[in-house]
Amino acid sequence: MNKIKENVLEKTTPTQEYRKKLKNIIKEIEIKIKEEIEKRKIPAEIKLVGSIAKDTYLMNNMDIDFFLCFPSNLKKDKIAENALFIGRKILNDTEESYAEHPYIRGYFKDYYVEIVPCYKIEKSSQKLSAVDRTPLHTEYVKKNLNEEQKKEVRLFKQFLKGINCYGAEAQIQGFSGYLCEILIIYYDSFENLLRNVKEWRFNTTLSLKDENHPDFDTPLVFIDPVDSNRNVASALSKEKFDLFIKASIKYLKKPNIKFFFPNPIKAWSIEKIKKEIQKQKSKYLAIKFDEPGIIDENLYPQLRKAQKSIEKICLENDFKVYDTEFFIDKEKKDILLLIKAENKELSYTKIHEGPPLELSKNVDEFNKKWKNDKRVVKGPFEKNKRIYVEIKREYRDIKEFLKHILLNLSLGKHLDKVIEKKYDILEINDLLNEDLRIFWTDYLDDRHSWER
Repeated sequence: MNKIKENVLEKTTPTQEYRKKLKNIIKEIEIKIKEEIEKRKIPAEIKLVGSIAKDTYLMNNMDIDFFLCFPSNLKKDKIAENALFIGRKILNDTEESYAEHPYIRGYFKDYYVEIVPCYKIEKSSQKLSAVDRTPLHTEYVKKNLNEEQKKEVRLFKQFLKGINCYGAEAQIQGFSGYLCEILIIYYDSFENLLRNVKEWRFNTTLSLKDENHPDFDTPLVFIDPVDSNRNVASALSKEKFDLFIKASIKYLKKPNIKFFFPNPIKAWSIEKIKKEIQKQKSKYLAIKFDEPGIIDENLYPQLRKAQKSIEKICLENDFKVYDTEFFIDKEKKDILLLIKAENKELSYTKIHEGPPLELSKNVDEFNKKWKNDKRVVKGPFEKNKRIYVEIKREYRDIKEFLKHILLNLSLGKHLDKVIEKKYDILEINDLLNEDLRIFWTDYLDDRHSWER
């Protein structure tokens, strides 16, 4: 295990040459931001935040995060306007977000940079927006994380990257950098953290301070040491929570460098994919539509909402859906929403349940409704003290059913718009192609990243 740790730290700890280069780039960006602040006479203070400021970043894997801290008497739209203007002036390939707080990100000489406006606060109770506490996070970690623990944070982050659990963004739903840092402060070391993980259960709650805090219904709760009303682990999904626990137990049992640096996925041949699908005896369909051109923070939640909506409506209409998954093709700018369902048509008719016989008024209404309905094959009839009717199904095939209901489903604001314009429902033969080999391999191969 010690040899593995040494190997990981050698690969992830920034060299002195790299640090020097990064320091010069940061200074260059800071000067340019300062020039724009002075030109526009903006009352903002520049703060470097995030993993670089805390010296917990991984070699060749970091973002440069600058916060522009404004006095609280300025309006939100004004501080946003100034930050976005500065970002557009000094960054290339910019992308703007207007979620709970506006910010801009882009590239400066191949370095990924974010510029975020916030209000300058001394304590979390003064915050006016969610990001205002971020500089306080940076200060807390700098004060409470020692030099040895910075190594432990790097080990932890790389472990999470290796098992695809690193990052609180919507695409990953894993552990944020700040959560990694305070977990190491709490447990002292990476290894001690892993040894304690086996005791974690849903809603395990951790805190670095003895303070009152609200209850949170999430897999892991870590009370923010700078704001006791916030759960730092709120973005962590049940899937990634369970995966991390499993990986931790497996690593301690049999340490392997592949937990940190897994082998890349080797795409299966089309023939192997076809054989694996045939073994499952399930029906595969995919709804194909254009990528709506929105940021990932908005796209991924809508795709997950679409999955749930489709699963729910299919279940309500007796179609068995075993699984759904999505694939975003960035080059072709389209999305496939895959549906794995039972491979058979539904019965010609179905039994529709009515009210209990004791509710005579409801029974009368049920009889009137169905008595002359052309869909009725049998009934209304009584059974087990309840009234029923047997009716013809409108749709027996899941593909036809999806064609019928898709435009009436609420899949997400932006997805609804693109699907309304154009969509296709593809069957398995259309989905077995070279472009999807990696997707199918990853989807069908039930081995974890460290097992490949």
